[in-house]
Parts: sequence; C-alpha cells; structure tokens
Amino acid sequence: MGIIDSIGNLVMKSRIDDLEHAVNNPHETQKKVLRQLIDTTKDTYYGKKFHFNEIGNYRQFTEQVPLNNYEDLYPYIDLILKGEQNVLWPTPIKWFAKSSGTTGATSKIIPVSTEGLEQCHYQGGRDMLALYIRNYPDAQLFSGKNLSIGGSQESNYQGEKRFYTANISAIVMKNLPFWAQFGRTPGLDVTMMNNWEEKIRKIAEITTQQRVTSLAGSPMWMLLLLQHIIRERQITHIQDVWPDLEVFFHGSVSFAPYRPLFEELDRDKSLRYLEIFNATEGFFALQDQPDDSSLLLMLNYGIFYEFIPEKEFTSDNPKVIPLSEVELGKNYSMVISTNSGLWRYKIGDTVKFTSLNPYRFTISGRTKHCINVFGEDLFAEHAEKAVSHACRETGAILRDFTAAPYFYDRSKKGYHEWLIEFVRSPENKEAFTEILDKELGKYNDDYAAKRKNDIAIERPVVKEMPEGTFYEWLKRKNKLGGQHKVPRLSNSREFVEELLSIKNSMQAEI
Repeated sequence: MGIIDSIGNLVMKSRIDDLEHAVNNPHETQKKVLRQLIDTTKDTYYGKKFHFNEIGNYRQFTEQVPLNNYEDLYPYIDLILKGEQNVLWPTPIKWFAKSSGTTGATSKIIPVSTEGLEQCHYQGGRDMLALYIRNYPDAQLFSGKNLSIGGSQESNYQGEKRFYTANISAIVMKNLPFWAQFGRTPGLDVTMMNNWEEKIRKIAEITTQQRVTSLAGSPMWMLLLLQHIIRERQITHIQDVWPDLEVFFHGSVSFAPYRPLFEELDRDKSLRYLEIFNATEGFFALQDQPDDSSLLLMLNYGIFYEFIPEKEFTSDNPKVIPLSEVELGKNYSMVISTNSGLWRYKIGDTVKFTSLNPYRFTISGRTKHCINVFGEDLFAEHAEKAVSHACRETGAILRDFTAAPYFYDRSKKGYHEWLIEFVRSPENKEAFTEILDKELGKYNDDYAAKRKNDIAIERPVVKEMPEGTFYEWLKRKNKLGGQHKVPRLSNSREFVEELLSIKNSMQAEI
C-alpha cells in the first residue's frame, strides 16, 4: 500500500467514527446544530431582526423565524451582493452559487460561506469516500485520479468589492485543499473553461493519458464526455481507456434514464454507481449501502432540517415538523437552515423516508413540476410563460399541454417532447417550436446553456394532440373536475406515453 493509500484510509476511518456518532444520535445532533447556528448568527443583521438572542428551543425558533422562499431572502442576499457583510451569516461571503429560479429571475444566487464549504460540501465528499471504502475494502480509489467536470466562474465587482458567481461544483473545486486537488483531474485551468466544446476536448485529451479510478458529477455531462472519448478514440467501452475505473459518484439529476446508457459503455458491467444529494444549497445525503438506493441523511453538516407534510404543500401557512416527527412512506418538502445563512429555506425538493433508524429517504420529486434530466431544471412557470408567448406570436390558442424528456441511444442526445392540444392551431407550427425554444432559454439560464449549439439537448419536438386527448386521460384516471389537472412537466415519460397511447387509439377509430 502506497503513502497516499495509507493517508487516505486513515482519514476515512476518522470520518466513519464521526458519521456513526451522528447517525446513532440524530436528534441530539440536530439540536446541537440548531444551537450552533443560532449562537453563531445572533449578532448578524438577520439575527438581530428576528431576535436570535431570545431563542432557547425549537418551538421559539419556529415562532420567531419565518419560513422563506428565495424571494423572501433575496433582499438580504442583495445587500451582500452590494458589499454589506454580517447580514445572513457573520463571516465574509464572496462566493455565490447560481441555481435556476422559479420566478421571473433567470437564476437564483445562493451565498456560500467558508463554513458551508468546509463543514458541509467537503465533509460530504470525505464521507462519500469513507463509506465507499468501508463498503468495498478492496477499493483502489486513491491509487488513481478522480475525474470530475466542473462549471465555469465569473468575477464581478460592486464598487471596490469583488465577488464570484459559479455553479456549486465549480466553487467546490476552486476552493479544494491542495491534497484534494492532487487527487483529481483535470486541473483548474481546464475545469474552469467557459467554452464547453473546448473543455470536453481538453478533458478527454488529458485524462485519457492518466490512470482514472473514479468519476464524479452529473450523469448528463459525464455521458457526453464518455461519448466524445469513445467516438474520438474509436473504442467500444470505457475500460478500453481506463481499465482501473471502478465507481461513478453521481448526482444533480435522476440517474434512472442514464443507467442503461452507461451500462452499454461498461464492458464487464463492473462499474459501481453511488448517488449523492449535493445541491446548490448544501450537501444533504448520500447512498451508504450498495444494495439500497435510499440516501442517508447527513445530520452533522451545519444544516438543520425541517419538513412540510404533503397535504400542507399548497397552504399559505403550512405546518412544519422537525426530523423527529417524520413518518415512513410519506412525502415531505425539505426546509433547511444552513451555515451559509439560508434560514428556514424551502428548497422545493420532496423526499419520502424509507427508514427512521437511521434516517434514509428517496427523492420523490419537487413541490413544483419540473424537468431536470439533462441538468436544465426547467420549471412549470418557465414552460407556461414560453408556450403562452409562442401562442401569441403564432395566433394559436392553447387548451392543454405536458412535456417530458425523450432519450435516443448512447450515441445521441435527447430532447424535450411537448404534447399540446390546441383550440386553434398555430399559423406556422415550425415558428411555434422555434419561439417556444428561444423563450425557454430567456426564462432559464440552465436550459439556454444546455441548448446552446445543441450541446446537451436537441431542439424540442412539438406534437399536436387531437381534441379531447387530455380530457380522456383525466377521465381514465378518474380525475375529472375539482382541482385535478395534467402535470405540466415531468422527469418521467409515464404521462406522455399514456397520452400518446390515447392519441393512437383515437386516430385508429377515425
């Protein structure tokens, strides 16, 4: 065993001990996290406004600190962007992570503190490796490089103050300690490149000459890189270039649609897959058991968790419960308070607990319908605005619509398939699709980035549905009347395939 393997395994053993203590004492751990967050922040602008110095327990916390969405916290974030400090968190904030928004803004700008990086994102990475080594004692992870694809960063000024915006993966990579930089590839000069085509070419050129033992990142971006390497080197399987590759740590989007494509590239089906839940707002959970896809909730990362039951999702004043009151098999919307200054923040992700000892869950969706298979984070609000504009521009009148991703095979990119029922069809269907595509990019930076030069998603396909298709679907589901409606967007093709089947049966009867 080499020196790097020895040091790595020693560090991992220490992480397992800390993790097991938190897992075995969940409520004590979360109580301690909340106390530390309040004590650390009581003298900030936000802490003084909501009298953090008077908060002695969880009940008082819920009574004094309001639930927040992004729009509620943005005025405070804007103060930080303008150079104010000690607003939401006491230590200086110079990094802001970009994430798709659900309102008129194209992106959310989320503050990232030094504590958020060290105690949350980096600790999540260390625990990810520690659990992997515990589960696979024969792992040779540290004998090679970890290949990860990050985003680019931007430098911005507000007066004389400089701050940086980037996606969270770029921020994490930019600030990694030297020992962690040593174990990953490619270097920051390539990782932070803005030009995607050139970045992929460079990454492929560099990493195919190295011993890569692990991959980490979004399935979509990783698949595009692997497809590029296989095409350029005229090989069939990833083991032809990296024979020692053993694991892919994936997150950010659903992996289910991508698994068959990865398995096609895996010659002996030996590649392991482990999921992490590392969002812009924090590192929340990871898969700790090889034979169970549920995610272990990480309780000692400087994040305090609360949950909104499904029946309260649409309430103006929803009931919120602590971790100790969640139940198995029920949907909850996550609420977080973090060591980057997000207070009682509704992130929009929904989870369903599969175990309460320890706390494990699956990601069940979002409180708002969206498509996030290609990393585009397209929300229903974006879709409704774009399709309405396309209707206005082409003289169409809309009755109903839904959309879902469509996948080709391992060598081609996917696209969004739109099923639309019109009262009056557009004067020019080609123009309608073109306008729809452009408008989606205007409302959503992530969609625009994935669509630029067909980098990750091809042009959307619009299929006009016969009159009565959506009505028939609701009827078959026994969902006519009331508040029932067709989901606007979905990561799954379940609804789209059912509607297409109805369309085919209706046309067959003509």
